[in-house]
Amino acid sequence: MVKGVIFDLDGVLVSTDALHCQAWVETSRRWGIPFTPKDNDLLRGVSRMESVEIICRVGNHPLSDEEKVRFAEEKNRRYVELLESLTPADILPEVPETLEELRLRGIAMAVGSSSRNTQNILRRIGLSDTFDAVADGSMIVRSKPDPEVFLLAASLLGLEPAECLVVEDAQSGILAAKAGGFAAAAVGPARDCPQADVKLCRLSELLRIV
Repeated sequence: MVKGVIFDLDGVLVSTDALHCQAWVETSRRWGIPFTPKDNDLLRGVSRMESVEIICRVGNHPLSDEEKVRFAEEKNRRYVELLESLTPADILPEVPETLEELRLRGIAMAVGSSSRNTQNILRRIGLSDTFDAVADGSMIVRSKPDPEVFLLAASLLGLEPAECLVVEDAQSGILAAKAGGFAAAAVGPARDCPQADVKLCRLSELLRIV
């Protein structure tokens, strides 16, 4: 029986992909690294520093460790600037109604995201008080596909992984959930991941299984 649902943030509750993409492309351009919006799909669900590694590899442009840190910090500053445009209108379809129904059913809810900007994003879209727990990139050492963020979220809810369902839009997130002993529901691009236990065409379909 599912007692808790752990949601990824970007691509599940709100779409900030375009903002991430813009920040990565602009930063890469300033550093003279070839990187296109199409390449941005490779960064889905991974940490900031791992994203820098991927960009360097895709662009065949090696950087020193110090330069990688500077690159990541520059990208994040631009991303945070872009986040100022977020409002509750950017919440993805069916999210408020689905969360409300889960709450009425007594299901515990958490966010499990690799993003260090999770709290800021939740505040800007008006969902700060919606979840019983939030685990984000500022609280973990290993990002997805390591299950650390989901294990932390489950712990904060006081639940075992087997009692929770993870909702993810990235293959790395699905793999992280399965590695941690969670059931995994896939939305968006993650529906192509064979390891997903459930594939949702719409978020409201979650209510049929919880």
